[in-house]
Amino acid sequence: MPELPEVEVTRASLADRLQGAQVRGVRLGKPLRWPLGVAPEQLHGRQAGTLLRRGKYLWLPLAGSDPAADATPGAGLLLHLGMSGSLNLADTPGEPGPHDHFELHTSRGTLRLTDPRRFGAVVWSDALQADPAAKLLANLGAEPFDPAFTPLQLHAALRGRRTPIKAALLAGDVVVGAGNIYVSEALHRAGIDPRTRCGSLSRPRCERLLAALRLTLARAIDLGGSTLRDFKDAHGMAGAFQDEALVYGREGQTCARCGGTIRRIVQAQRSTYFCGGCQRR
Repeated sequence: MPELPEVEVTRASLADRLQGAQVRGVRLGKPLRWPLGVAPEQLHGRQAGTLLRRGKYLWLPLAGSDPAADATPGAGLLLHLGMSGSLNLADTPGEPGPHDHFELHTSRGTLRLTDPRRFGAVVWSDALQADPAAKLLANLGAEPFDPAFTPLQLHAALRGRRTPIKAALLAGDVVVGAGNIYVSEALHRAGIDPRTRCGSLSRPRCERLLAALRLTLARAIDLGGSTLRDFKDAHGMAGAFQDEALVYGREGQTCARCGGTIRRIVQAQRSTYFCGGCQRR
């Protein structure tokens, strides 16, 4: 499932190329998670602004060609890659395949969403602060790289919760975008057992955890994200972070930090990898 690093890699690989592009047509394939919410022809002639990311969503502003006549100057498309989606921008994309469910034809190429499982979405919203965008983004937690999000705030958000820390980080209401691989890796870097109850984490441990999460996500972005099955960036390149993982997918192997044995357990139907030697409750 594409998480924050994969979505950020996608954003970075598209942003400069899309900005200023004029929409020339839209093609819809099989239905995605939510309907587009606007007649495709109403997008014709609109111009793309700066592609933004919020959590695992991308926001593509689309301004009218005539600002004076544009009834929705802050409007745009909210995009989500779902469980298996990827975006590609190509001058000559070729005929759409069975898993290509949305195409935005522009003056700078065709933006195509490929999504085998169809849990992704492309949704029109009159503004980022208006529904449906506002509703979809309403319950998202803090951005992990936001300087305003401090260890003290993380500690306050976790205080009183009896939920295991891994489950709380995956939920996305405390901090966004940290998926299964990255949470396992960050908890290992921070020396925290994934079964630890949130409320038992001290402020110093929260400080180590936030630093580890930022380091892990930054490294994943540098390596193009993780590709276990489907993900590719907008240039068609697979991610490589999984090749550097210290615990994820390494059950029974030796921990590089302490020499202990990496274990695998199941939490909320997701595989959790950790070292019982150096990760403490």
